[in-house]
Amino acid sequence: MLVILRENVEHLGRIGDLVNVTEGYARNYLLPRKLVAVAEEGNVKMIENQKKALEKKRAAQRATSEELAKKMGEFSCTISRKVGEHDKLFGSVSTADIADALKKAGYNIKKSAIQLEHPIKALGVHPVVIKLEPEVEATVKVWVVKEE
Repeated sequence: MLVILRENVEHLGRIGDLVNVTEGYARNYLLPRKLVAVAEEGNVKMIENQKKALEKKRAAQRATSEELAKKMGEFSCTISRKVGEHDKLFGSVSTADIADALKKAGYNIKKSAIQLEHPIKALGVHPVVIKLEPEVEATVKVWVVKEE
């Protein structure tokens, strides 16, 4: 099924791209979330006419993301957790915890944008990658400290 992307979709494309996906994926996931429009002849012509506006929108969005990435590169947050013997954490620090700390600092970042291979389970400083755009990433230092 041929669709036109209304928003950036990871592993699929960027706004305005014409993409071929399976009918089930389009019908059950993309269309209900209004991430795509069906690529009918009228929609394709409309998108072709709006290409310049979309390019300007992409450039502006990328510029704001790069600006935010610079600010976040200098940012570090502190998360305190209870620890047991030998400074081993009870539980872990997850993407939701990091998203909450960033929200308190004034950065409205979705937890899905935070790239963690594994939850953080040790005290110390941990670099965490945040994917703001497909090509724009920021690295934030997360300090995990002992709760007093």
